[in-house]
Amino acid sequence: MPLIPEEPQIHESVPGPRAVPAPGRTAATPRPVPGPRPAPIRPAGTGPHRTAVPAQRVPREQAAEASAAAPQIQLIPATAQGALDAADEAVDVLLDSGRAPGEVLVLTTGDPHPWAAHELSFGEASYWAQHDAGDDVFYAGADAQRVASRPVVVVAVNGGSDAAVAGALPAAAARAGALLIVCGDPQRVNSLLAAGA
Repeated sequence: MPLIPEEPQIHESVPGPRAVPAPGRTAATPRPVPGPRPAPIRPAGTGPHRTAVPAQRVPREQAAEASAAAPQIQLIPATAQGALDAADEAVDVLLDSGRAPGEVLVLTTGDPHPWAAHELSFGEASYWAQHDAGDDVFYAGADAQRVASRPVVVVAVNGGSDAAVAGALPAAAARAGALLIVCGDPQRVNSLLAAGA
């Protein structure tokens, strides 16, 4: 059919809006596509450098041998006041790298983690029920006897006497299946580990 000169020809490659919203209505904003969260961009020079803890996948035979061996130990330098923040950041890195929340246990040597304090305000029964469910990150004091082993244990050395910390570190290592992350003053942690060896 021949084109009539009064009718403009529209090509698909021409940019422009395909639909115009009605007067008084705004166009719908595009929604983000679900998927992995991008890593946060931190300006250079803000705080100590933290390395990512990659999720490790190993064949079953090697996993059985590794479970009998001592866990890998990673030390994240932090002051006693910054140990909880460092532990929280380590947990975020673990979860972002693919670890399941139920695989992570966070222990504190000083004051309780704010999450643990909040959950304990509802009573011991509901607090320990969350531990027994094992489907989320669990926070407890390093001296808690009821805490079960998990593949990853993060210890925040946020206070406590040298004797308490010296006892907490080997106990945490015994609870860690694959990885023990210690957030604290490197000199204090290393001297207490050396004294306990």
